[in-house]
Amino acid sequence: MKPVRLPASATIALPRWGLVALCLFYILPGLVARDPWKNIDAANFGIEWTMAHGGWSDWLSPHIASLHVGAEGPLAFWLGALCIRLFGWLLGDPLAAGVASILFFLLGSLSVWHAANLLGQRAEAQPLRLAFGGQPEPKDYGRTLADGALLIFLGSLGLLYPIHATSAKALQVALVAYAICEAVRLFDSGSGRAALKLGLTLGLLVLARGWVVPVGLWLGLVGLAALRDRASLLRLLTQSLPLALAPVGAWLLVLHAAPDSLRSPLADWLSWNAAQLSWPSWESLRYLLKNGIWFTWPSWPFAGWAVYAWRKQFKALHIALPLAFFGTLLALGLLNPVSEVGVLMPLLPPLAILAAFGLPTMKRGAINAVDWFSVMTLTMFAFGIWMYWVSLQTGWPLPAQKVLKLLPGFKPEFHALPFLIAFFATAGWIALVHWRISRRPSVLWRAVVLSSGGGILCWLLLMTLWLPAFNYARSYAGVATEIAARLPTESHCVDTDVGPDQLASFAYFGKIRFAQDSDAQCDYLLLQENSHNKEEAARVRNAVKQWQLIWEGRRPADRDERFRLYQRLR
Repeated sequence: MKPVRLPASATIALPRWGLVALCLFYILPGLVARDPWKNIDAANFGIEWTMAHGGWSDWLSPHIASLHVGAEGPLAFWLGALCIRLFGWLLGDPLAAGVASILFFLLGSLSVWHAANLLGQRAEAQPLRLAFGGQPEPKDYGRTLADGALLIFLGSLGLLYPIHATSAKALQVALVAYAICEAVRLFDSGSGRAALKLGLTLGLLVLARGWVVPVGLWLGLVGLAALRDRASLLRLLTQSLPLALAPVGAWLLVLHAAPDSLRSPLADWLSWNAAQLSWPSWESLRYLLKNGIWFTWPSWPFAGWAVYAWRKQFKALHIALPLAFFGTLLALGLLNPVSEVGVLMPLLPPLAILAAFGLPTMKRGAINAVDWFSVMTLTMFAFGIWMYWVSLQTGWPLPAQKVLKLLPGFKPEFHALPFLIAFFATAGWIALVHWRISRRPSVLWRAVVLSSGGGILCWLLLMTLWLPAFNYARSYAGVATEIAARLPTESHCVDTDVGPDQLASFAYFGKIRFAQDSDAQCDYLLLQENSHNKEEAARVRNAVKQWQLIWEGRRPADRDERFRLYQRLR
């Protein structure tokens, strides 16, 4: 027997304008007025900026000033560079690169919504018919579940900062979500077009972030089709697989025809892929358990309950398909010896879709517990953000001193527009909590609206009230300006050992020309020193007897890192 009994009044869909507004509040903060940040997306932006302002060789061989980076795959960088070429003149290069992040986010969100909608309209997913009628229509039920899946996806804590960064990880999440959507269409109707789209998506996943995940997903789908649908299995073998190989084969052919100097991305890409597979280890399991609990909140409680509640209909597509994606990606995570968020991010789309089918069967007490946890935790966090910001603006002693100690030299300024956005967003959160508590609505998505809304509120507050402080702490714009002031305005050449984040930031913000492969000798040398390479840096400094130190400095918020600029003695 199906575990769902539901009246039609529980399937009132969210207004479309509300979903659009929620998505805009989610994705725009963190992109507008934000510099490329250290250890977040500065290096990725540097690759895209180099491509956008370079020639075809720069597009074929991702690099920053001849430093080859981007071993994951070129697709995300191509799309970011294309956005810079199209919109850079209007928005500025960093925000134009962020347009690609917006497109990735929209593709992933729409795919999650449509996949849940299609699965929710299937006959085996429908609630039991009530004795006197009044059960929801399949279309209304599917749309309500889709709204819930989208809210869960947006509320995932692990999605917040990676989806706003210019990275291949954000594109991978979007393509995984789209692959789920096309897989639903393939199993639902046996559509040949869906099989072709699924194949192309898997091929693009290879170019986005390696072959391990798409090959694993294809094998998982083949296994599911072998158990359920021979026609879908045939389409996966004869249509999806050949089309998946097409974009990868085209890229490899172009690299094969390119000069030897441009083939290094292929070797780096193959090495990077090989490093993604190993034997399962305790370290991998511990990373997944330790970080997955908070990374996938609030998806995992609802998804776990969905699997339990639908255990007697385990083979139903709305449970089997997202569970097949999730199980495959989880197994790949266990086989991956590299502990990074890129292992966890692809889990979010299938988990959000699966979690949506736990909403109709979850007990009221469990829903209230999740709500109260969200209200208490996220409200306190938002209150803390406001309290520290007010302290910083007014000089109220204790909190302000703690912040300024971490950001020496930072001078807070009041900006009216970010303040108004943060104020009205907070007022909206208070109204949402009041609506949820006072009216106690019966709609399905009530269980996750507070988790999603509170998470979005906290992110919006951080990216409006605290964005200048984060830029000050994470951006190299100030250091780049200081270095550029010590260099001649005419043609110059700088040799360096700095990392990709620093190289990209100095090249963009300071317009510094770093040594290329064709440069024989540079008149300037920029060295980087931190706590991890002090001995090596001291050895290098002692070896540069023919150089004169003309500048040294660092970011005020980073005591671990120092830069020194030398000029060649003549």
